[in-house]
Amino acid sequence: MTKKSNIHFDISERKVLLRILDILCVLALLYGVGLVFDFDYFIINSEHWFWSIVLAIYLTVFATIFELYDLQKASNFEVVVKNIILTSSVTVLFYLLTPFFSPELPENRIQIVYFYLAINIALFLWRYAYISLIATPRFFKRVLLVSDASEVEVVASVLHKVDPNYKVIGFVNTDTKAYKPLEIGSLEEFQGKDLKQAVTDHFISEIVVCTPQAKGIKRGIYNELIELLESGFPIREYTQVYEELSKRVPVQHVDKDFYRYFPFSRSNQNKLYLFFHRVLDLLFSTIGLLFGVLISPLIIIGNLIGNRGPFFYSQERVGRNGKPFRIIKLRTMVVDAEKHGAQYATAKDARITRFGNFLRKTRFDEIPQFLNVIKGDMSVIGPRPERPVFVEELSEIIPFYEIRHIVKPGVTGWAQVNAKYGASHADALEKLQYDLYYIKRRSLFLDISIVIKTLSTIIFYRGQ
Repeated sequence: MTKKSNIHFDISERKVLLRILDILCVLALLYGVGLVFDFDYFIINSEHWFWSIVLAIYLTVFATIFELYDLQKASNFEVVVKNIILTSSVTVLFYLLTPFFSPELPENRIQIVYFYLAINIALFLWRYAYISLIATPRFFKRVLLVSDASEVEVVASVLHKVDPNYKVIGFVNTDTKAYKPLEIGSLEEFQGKDLKQAVTDHFISEIVVCTPQAKGIKRGIYNELIELLESGFPIREYTQVYEELSKRVPVQHVDKDFYRYFPFSRSNQNKLYLFFHRVLDLLFSTIGLLFGVLISPLIIIGNLIGNRGPFFYSQERVGRNGKPFRIIKLRTMVVDAEKHGAQYATAKDARITRFGNFLRKTRFDEIPQFLNVIKGDMSVIGPRPERPVFVEELSEIIPFYEIRHIVKPGVTGWAQVNAKYGASHADALEKLQYDLYYIKRRSLFLDISIVIKTLSTIIFYRGQ
């Protein structure tokens, strides 16, 4: 069967496209400025090739920190404008302050203005073109589901939520029950015998199978899927797609076939990775504690005025392999915050003092935990340690909850930079999905991504 071509950018492809064209557009405009004006501060030639590499690295790092590669925000021009200005400003500042790796400051200072404006204009023009031409329905991924009628709209809603570019066109019913569509946004139902024709007529990009393997699929649908697969058409399983799109493991859909879903990262046993991970733990902890000492006068004054009472507080948490330890933090709540027993903190918790709210937003309250990292109870990056009473409770409700304890807990982690505040069992489930994704995909690259996202959280004052 010949499949009609259809254009689509996956999430990873969109991010690669944004990164590459950000760099190419900036360098191209700077090269043009160099030709038109008497511009000798930044020259693109074989003699000064290193300048372009340094600029590209700075631009990529700071564009990541200021969320230019967040696909949800990359389609909103107002947000993009703000983030471009922040990115270009910090990029130019760092570029000017590192003359050993970049050009020396020019005698004619107006060239710095040209340099700054060229970066901004290049990013503005390219990102406007991206929003106008690429972030449109023409480039959405058109998907057909193989699912039970009773679950298909929930699945379609979840997939669209994690990626608005992932559009479910219709489905093939694998259940005996008839499909009862909602009044708004109902999906088209296809017959199993017409599966190949539906793929061709509706420009389907891929098929996602949501029916559990244990339940089985009717022979006719199964044969149609096999023929499509043999012709090279992409057919994937729902949990695989969900994990790829959302960057978290859907534990609520995982059966008892545990190791099929959790082939843990080799980094968990890689001695070289663990060695460098520990070195970075000690390095970041030292820097963090020195920074804490530097701002301690501000913290002490703020505590005396708006957070009266003890400066620190200590609490028992569950660490690696379920071993308990005592965590150290700056106190952010009133002294008798748990006089009625242990309870979750909420986003607008009345027990949090005004200065405590500042400490949480800036993540300054986490600084003493670097002492736990140096002691070896924690790592800089890992699942957040939870209290024993909540671990016992959540382990009874959420499948595979205790798996998060196979690695050291962290000061920050994949769940902390992606999930909302954990104030309920549903929030705990979402955070567990992110934690298991980190354990499954743990790598130096993912660690760096978490550090950069944590910096974004601090810069945009989003701590919780």
